[in-house]
Amino acid sequence: MEYYQAENFDVAVIGAGHAGVEAGLASARLGCKTAVFTINLDAVGNCPCNPSIGGTAKGHLVREIDALGGEMGKTADKTMIQSRMLNRGKGPAVHSLRAQIDRVAYQKVMKHKLETCKNLILKQAEIIDLQRKDENWEITTRLGAKHEVKAVIIATGTFLGGRIFIGDVSYNSGPDGMFPAFFLTDSLEKLGVSLRRFKTGTPARVLRSSIDFTNLEVQEGDEPIVPFSYETKEKLENKDVCHISWTNDKTKEIIQKNIHRSPLYGGMIEGVGPRYCPSLEDKIMRFADKKRHQLFIEPCGLDTEEMYLQGMSSSLPEDVQIQFYRTIAGLENVEIMRTAYAIEYDCADPLQLLSTLEFMDLPGLYGAGQFNGSSGYEEAAAQGLVAGINAALKIQGREPLILDRSSSYIGTLIDDLITKGVSDPYRMMTSRSEYRLILRQDNADERLTPIGHEIGLIKDGRWQEFELKMQQKQEELKRTQKVVFSPSDELNDILVSRETSAVITGIKLCDLLKRPQISYGNLTILDETRPDYPEEIFESVEVELKYEGYIKRQKADIAEMQRLEVKKLEIDFDYSVIKGLRLEAIEKLNKIHPENIGQASRISGVSPADISILLIWLATRKHEKGNS
Repeated sequence: MEYYQAENFDVAVIGAGHAGVEAGLASARLGCKTAVFTINLDAVGNCPCNPSIGGTAKGHLVREIDALGGEMGKTADKTMIQSRMLNRGKGPAVHSLRAQIDRVAYQKVMKHKLETCKNLILKQAEIIDLQRKDENWEITTRLGAKHEVKAVIIATGTFLGGRIFIGDVSYNSGPDGMFPAFFLTDSLEKLGVSLRRFKTGTPARVLRSSIDFTNLEVQEGDEPIVPFSYETKEKLENKDVCHISWTNDKTKEIIQKNIHRSPLYGGMIEGVGPRYCPSLEDKIMRFADKKRHQLFIEPCGLDTEEMYLQGMSSSLPEDVQIQFYRTIAGLENVEIMRTAYAIEYDCADPLQLLSTLEFMDLPGLYGAGQFNGSSGYEEAAAQGLVAGINAALKIQGREPLILDRSSSYIGTLIDDLITKGVSDPYRMMTSRSEYRLILRQDNADERLTPIGHEIGLIKDGRWQEFELKMQQKQEELKRTQKVVFSPSDELNDILVSRETSAVITGIKLCDLLKRPQISYGNLTILDETRPDYPEEIFESVEVELKYEGYIKRQKADIAEMQRLEVKKLEIDFDYSVIKGLRLEAIEKLNKIHPENIGQASRISGVSPADISILLIWLATRKHEKGNS
């Protein structure tokens, strides 16, 4: 093949899924000449699995992406079919927004945003080779074009080395029957990138008219709807409902009888699957004593008859799928439009990455999304945003964006990936954060919008709205300290009706709101000086008052963590020269190369005693340098 020198760029993004979209938009909006390459332009922003955005902990990520200036939340709001706030029965730390979206509309909106973005070109091309060229990188397309770029972001999703499995049928493919990316794997291995095989799966899509909804449980959306994006001002409406059904003994019997035909149990699949989203056959075999498993029947869009069977992913043969799906209430005559499948793909060991998502030993090369060993649209978009920002900042000679665990779920996600690594596709959960009460989805803008504005992704108009919101919140906090309710029959009737004690002396509004049983809504009739602020102001104030003691305690924990985070370590240091470190600690530290003591303390195999030795060594070294 003859090659030709094509246009040069500042940043090249390989892949246009959720990670690639955010990476490309971020770098271009920060002023870098950016190219986003995708194997198929019709797959930009594709949702090959759930037609939904958000969910437990994932909703936090979407809010944080939006607070930094990313795009996922705005597009999800624009294409929303149904919205629900999960975990309302629990504390505010785990409230998580989830939206059913129109997957085709979502793709169209995202694609158009890339097409109309200044400094960005969207190109259909497969990247087959990646090489260092002096201080830059050279990428080569399958059609022979060579582009010189300053930074490369790999966001290949499940396309890299993609292989589909359905029973004993196996073939090379990306998701949704698209071409896989095969040539790039060799190029990455030649560069020294450590790769592994992971697996994920997706349920069947079925024809709406073949479902009997008569006796299925209806799952309505919430009213009023809380949007993902702080910029969404219009009133959102639920446009459809979801339904719930269950597997049964017959489903279980069919799967157990045919388990030998599963490529997962037959040994055909070598990739490691997601621990927290197993296939139905895996659930049946691992939890054999469980009588039934729940599934959700969800619309894929407003202009399609495809329905998604959440909780029913499988790689069993097509004939077995038809059998077991038809044992389920409502699906007795179901027609499968897209057969469920498993897909294996190549991804990188994230222990090779820095907090910026740049490869330690390959300057200017970044990884994002499933390529880094994570799973999920939201985890991918968060990493894409961070990688895109950092690629642009490095090119411009600016300080990098490093989000720590106390700042965000995004920071927790990245820190987990680069310090702990992954043995299976990583999924964000609220339990992964030790600072859940501070990292709520309702205050994502307070935590991250100042950072987004400083970087340049949050524009002045939105910044002014944010400043007004913060001003109103502070004024309301002060007002709760000043307003005193005198004891009265009216007040005590409210308190007793809410099963909390009556008062015999005056009581401040802030002290009333600290009671678990009392909310702003309960006091509306008595609170005559309440200003006409947005509801989100009162919600935020109430949470801070109710959890004041816990929040103070977490802030103290964060201060201690940050004390360790500022103690920097050399990335390429050989820890075997430090006397007293255990052999396991030396091995792990030399493999992961933490950027600071805080990261080192979170590495499995590095004990508190090892950290004490590192602190003493750092202090001694600093003293010696000071005397030299």
